Amino acid sequence: MNVLVLLAVILLVLMVWIGGKKGARSFISLFLNFGVIFLTIFFMMDPSGNPITITFIASTVICCINLFFINEVNDKTKNAFWASMITIVIMLLFITVLTERMMIQGFGEEEIDELTIFSLHIGIDFVKMGASVVIMSTIGAITDVAISITSPMREVLNHHPKIRRKELFASGLNIGKDILGSNTNTLFFAFIGGYLALLLWFKDLSYSIGDIINSKAFSSEMLIIFCAGIGIALVIPIASGINAYALVKNREANMKS
Repeated sequence: MNVLVLLAVILLVLMVWIGGKKGARSFISLFLNFGVIFLTIFFMMDPSGNPITITFIASTVICCINLFFINEVNDKTKNAFWASMITIVIMLLFITVLTERMMIQGFGEEEIDELTIFSLHIGIDFVKMGASVVIMSTIGAITDVAISITSPMREVLNHHPKIRRKELFASGLNIGKDILGSNTNTLFFAFIGGYLALLLWFKDLSYSIGDIINSKAFSSEMLIIFCAGIGIALVIPIASGINAYALVKNREANMKS
């Protein structure tokens, strides 16, 4: 416990030292997001609740924390918020169908021994629960890329006040191309590092490559990685389009006034 407190203090000091007030808000947002996730899990345990609806509400709150609380309410964060929400809605519909088709909901055969003493008749839709887990795993990356697109585009407009909407949109796409590969690889190594024990478990079970690929546990983790990558790729043109339209529209309105 003392080590965790020490690490938290070091993180707080570094974030405040480097980021100032924004760094302090970023540190506080970690605990706010944890509270949102905790409440989400609590409400999902209610059989009468819809996991997809609960996930959508939780994702909206997390977007508000990550964008408005940390970076304040401005044109950049507003456009990033709408781009994130549009992407989340598309991903929710896509992931729900994909989860049902892949049949990765529930537990794998490797976990059966540990679950034999428990009842699985808990009244929860595991298809929707699986979709909720995937979308909650991608929300952070989506909001991060969205604000990474809208903020530089604002700077481009400031340095080139007469830039056309099409050129501004192209600038957003070029920015997205630069961060697409790095963000996708970051997610990949984050999940692989987090589930390295799973790969060691497969080795102890003497699984072949085919057994690993067809394992429900492995497929669910790969689904999260691929869906996160799809979300990142999808939010780039959405954020670029929304931001280009909004920025040029505001510029024209200011010129008329």
